[in-house]
Amino acid sequence: MRTAQLYCADAYACPVPSPSIVLISEEHPTEMLAGFARYQAEYDVRVARSCHEALLTTHDIVAEGGTVALFASESVLPDAEVLHCFHKLREKVPTARRVIACHWDRFLTDAPGLRAGMAKGKYDAFLLMPRGTRDEEFHNAITDLLSDWGSTVPDPEVVAVKIISPSRDGLTMAIRDFLDRMGMPSRVWEPDTDAGRYVLEKWGREPAYPLVCRANGEVIHATSVRDVAINVYGAPTEIDLEHVVDVAVVGGGPAGLAAAVYAASEGLSTVILEAEAIGGQAGTSSMIRNYLGFPRGISGMRLAQRARNQALRFGAQFFTGQVVDELRPGFDGDPHVLCTESGEVRARSVVISSGVAYRKLRVEPVEQLVGSGVYYGAAMTAAREMDGQDLYVVGGGNSAGQAAVHLARFARSVTILVRRPDLAETMSQYLIGEIEYNSRISVRTCTAVVDGGGDGRLEWLGLEDVRTGEREQVPAYGLFLLLGAEPRCDWLPPEVSRDERGFVLTGRDVPKERWTDGLPPENLATTVPGIFAAGDIRAGSMKRVASASGEGASVVPLVHAWLAPAPEGAPV
Repeated sequence: MRTAQLYCADAYACPVPSPSIVLISEEHPTEMLAGFARYQAEYDVRVARSCHEALLTTHDIVAEGGTVALFASESVLPDAEVLHCFHKLREKVPTARRVIACHWDRFLTDAPGLRAGMAKGKYDAFLLMPRGTRDEEFHNAITDLLSDWGSTVPDPEVVAVKIISPSRDGLTMAIRDFLDRMGMPSRVWEPDTDAGRYVLEKWGREPAYPLVCRANGEVIHATSVRDVAINVYGAPTEIDLEHVVDVAVVGGGPAGLAAAVYAASEGLSTVILEAEAIGGQAGTSSMIRNYLGFPRGISGMRLAQRARNQALRFGAQFFTGQVVDELRPGFDGDPHVLCTESGEVRARSVVISSGVAYRKLRVEPVEQLVGSGVYYGAAMTAAREMDGQDLYVVGGGNSAGQAAVHLARFARSVTILVRRPDLAETMSQYLIGEIEYNSRISVRTCTAVVDGGGDGRLEWLGLEDVRTGEREQVPAYGLFLLLGAEPRCDWLPPEVSRDERGFVLTGRDVPKERWTDGLPPENLATTVPGIFAAGDIRAGSMKRVASASGEGASVVPLVHAWLAPAPEGAPV
C-alpha cells in the first residue's frame, strides 16, 4: 500500500497510509482512472467495478489502517442503485466525500433522477466525467471536496501548529478550535509520543501543558487562547492611526467583512476591529450549503478567510484581538472615537457589526462542564474527538442543523433537542431533509435540558418533556448548545437606541421621538448620524449569513451619502 510522509515535527517523519480515493465504474473504468490520474501521486487511487467490490475495497483500506477521502461513482452500477451504494459506503467511512461522475452519454438522462438526492445529503456533487486532460472545472470541484475533507478529519495531513498535551482538556480544545477558525491545521500529541518528545526537547524546561509548537520550531506554554494568537500573529500593535479614517467596522463576521470589502473597493479608508477570530459566529459553521454561488457548500472558516483576503487586497486594515470598550459619538463635525486597550480609532463613520453570542443554557451543573464535553457553538474541533459517542445538540436553527450533520460524521448517534413541536418553523427545509435521511441523527421535540453531570466531564444529561414535566436521565458524551442570539453591544453609548433585548435599532424601527424632522433614519442607520448597524446585531435582522453579507454591502452607499459634502446652503 502506498504511504505518505506526515511530518509530525521538523526533524523526522512518520509514514502513514495515504488517504484513498475509490472509483466505482463497470462501463468506463479506464476513463475514470484517467480523470483521477493527477491524484495518484498523493492518494491511493483504487478502482472497483461494482458496489460489492467497492465495499470490499473499503473494508481492506480500513483494515490496513487507512481511510477513504472520496468515493467517485458512475451514475449506473451493475449490482445496486448508486445512492444505495453510497449509503452503504457512508456506514463504513462517514467522513468520506461522495461524488457521482456521470459519463457524458448519460448525463442528461440520469441527472433529473439523481440531483434531488444532493438536497438530502445523500452525496456531495453531481459532475460530468472529464472528457479529456486538464478539465479544470471538474478538478476544481474535486479539490474543493478534498480540501473540505482534509480540514475536518481528526488528523490533518498538513500540520502548521503542533499541540502537546496529556489530555484533551478545555484549553487544549479551545486552542485547536481557534487555529481551525483561522485556517491553520493543527494536531494534538501526547507527551510520550515521538512528536511529544521532540517538542519537549525543544522546550528544554520543566514540562507544562499544553505546549504549542509553530512550524518554525518556536515552542510556548499556552495559558490561554490569547497566548497562541500572540505567538502566531504577534502581539496586538498599538493602534496609531495618524488620520481620521472614512469608516471603522466593528466586528469581522459576514456583515463586517462585506462592509469592509465594498468600502475599501470604493476607495474609502477602512479599518476593521475584531475581538476574536475572523468570521464571527458564522466562522464556526462546518458547512453552509445555501450561500449563493457555492453549489457544493462552503465552510464558515473558508468563507471568512476568502472575504478577509479580498478586503486586504483592496487596502482595508485589520486589527484582530481588539476589543472595543467604548464608542464616543462625534457631533458637530467631530469624528467618532472607538476606544480599545491598544489605542483609539477616529472615524468619520462607524459600522456596528459585532454580531451575537449564543444564549446561555443557564443550567448550573451543565455550565460547570463547558469545555469538558459541553460546548457553545458548533465546536468543529471537539467534533473530531467524538468518534463513536452519543451526542446531543440543543437548538432548532440552521446552525444547530449544520452542527448535527457535521457531528454525525464522527458520532455513533446525534440527538437534536428542541422545545418546539417540530423544526419547520426555524430550520431550512434542505437541512430538515438531510437530517431525516441521516440514520445517525434523531430529533426529540418538546424537550429541554434541565440537569447534567459527570466525573470531570459530561457523562449524563437530565431531559424534561416540556408538555408533561416528565424527566429522564440519558448517557451523553457531548452536548453542543446553539440556543439563539444575545447581542454583543454593552460598549455602545446610550445615544444609540436599542430594543428591549439589546439589539440596535435602525430605520423605521427607531422610536418616533428619535426621528429627525418627522423622518426616520435610513434603513441601516442608527439614532446617531454617521453610525450604522448591519448583520445579526441589528434588531429585525434575518440571522442568516447571506442577509448579513447583503446588509454589509448595502450599508456602504449610506456611508458614501453621509461622507459626501452637503450642497452649498443646505442644512447639515
